[in-house]
Order: sequence, then C-alpha cells, then structure tokens
Amino acid sequence: MFHTIAQNYLTYLQTGDLSRILSLFHKDAEVHSPIYGVKSAVDFFTELQNDTQASKLTLDGIFTEKDSQRGIILFDYHWTIRDGSAVNFKVADVLVLDEHYKIKQLTIIYDTVISRNLIQSLPS
Repeated sequence: MFHTIAQNYLTYLQTGDLSRILSLFHKDAEVHSPIYGVKSAVDFFTELQNDTQASKLTLDGIFTEKDSQRGIILFDYHWTIRDGSAVNFKVADVLVLDEHYKIKQLTIIYDTVISRNLIQSLPS
C-alpha cells in the first residue's frame, strides 16, 4: 500500500494536481518543510504550487519500515520556480500514514542552500 501512495504522491506533485495531492492526506495532516516551516498540508501545497512553474521528479527509491506506517520516498527534484529560476536537489520525504492509509505527517529533508535564496528573492 505504501508504494502505491508514494507513486501517486510523486505523480500528483509533478503534475501540480493540488486536489489529488490533498486527497492522499488526512484532513489534519502536517507538513514539515525546511523552507516553508510547519504548515497544514493544504497551506503547504497551496504555497508550493504558487511558487512553482514546473517540477520534474525522478524516483530513486521507496523505503519502508517493517510493522510500521512510516516510509521514505527518495527522489531527485528538478524545480523551476515561478520567476523561471531552476534548482536541482535530492529529496527524502518521510511519510507517516494513519490507520486509513492517509498521510498524517510529511517531513521533507533536503539541502536548501540554493532553493532557500531563490524562494526568498521572489516578489510577494
């Protein structure tokens, strides 16, 4: 089940399909992002979508814990932000699922050296 959720998550994230992304999440889910901070899934993905011109994601691996509702998606993120600037980085997304296989927590791990500066320089 985790692999299906992970594959759908990456597909919807790459296409920017906000409603489908959010359909994978529990209504009270939290996202912990190194750039955007801790936000509800709705707020995080809305803000990310507003800052994004294009995304290309390449899966590198899906890792799960035995007897756990937690797993990691490792992927390469080629992100073009709304001003046309682009940055590439490796991401590890840690997903925690609830008993109904909805994502209740997402922790995003990546090096923000370049991307943080690009996002901070965007006009409001």
